[in-house]
Amino acid sequence: MPTLFLIRHGENDYLKKDILIGSKPGVHLNERGREQAAALCESLKSLPIAAIYASPLERAVETAAPLATALRLEVQIRPGLTDTDVGQWAGYKVRELGKLAAWKQVQEQPSRFRFPGGESFTELQERVVSETLAIAAAHKEKDLAAVFFHADPIKLVLAHFLGLPLDNFQKLSVDTGSLTVLQIGQAGVRLAALNLKPPFSLSALPPGADPQRRGRKQ
Repeated sequence: MPTLFLIRHGENDYLKKDILIGSKPGVHLNERGREQAAALCESLKSLPIAAIYASPLERAVETAAPLATALRLEVQIRPGLTDTDVGQWAGYKVRELGKLAAWKQVQEQPSRFRFPGGESFTELQERVVSETLAIAAAHKEKDLAAVFFHADPIKLVLAHFLGLPLDNFQKLSVDTGSLTVLQIGQAGVRLAALNLKPPFSLSALPPGADPQRRGRKQ
């Protein structure tokens, strides 16, 4: 199975204003987000990436687009990568939600929480882990695949493969425009890099990702 580049989308105005939006469509990158997407492209375009996948949400697709253009690859949309369905909480500022008694459970016991009218963190983790495994299974062991999606889904994937309890997943950091490298093989899973922000050198990536040591795929 391959090396997966788990990439969080760039900044948008909802994030900047600290508004919880979840899986609602229609959220686009802002100027800073577009800069982050361009920086990711610049740092990754020399690598022999075999495929690019993205959540269907605009902010993820727009972050993937510059790299896809540079590598002449299609952005393959995977609905299972979409962000959390936060139900009735969508559109509220986090500071307002923080006043609710339920917010403490979100932070301390997310494994027992379901968003009102939305999904639970357990369901979210099952969904994104299943999608990640399906993507990995579609590739050869030495392939590189770029996967553009969202903060909590990425952290929940990492928690699963690292054996962390779901209630501890928020202790991981995944910033906007960041790269996390997960190597999935028959012998197990290795976290090769966490929360890298471009520009980053190839020395920060797994040896197999260095195009000087591997032939560039056409």
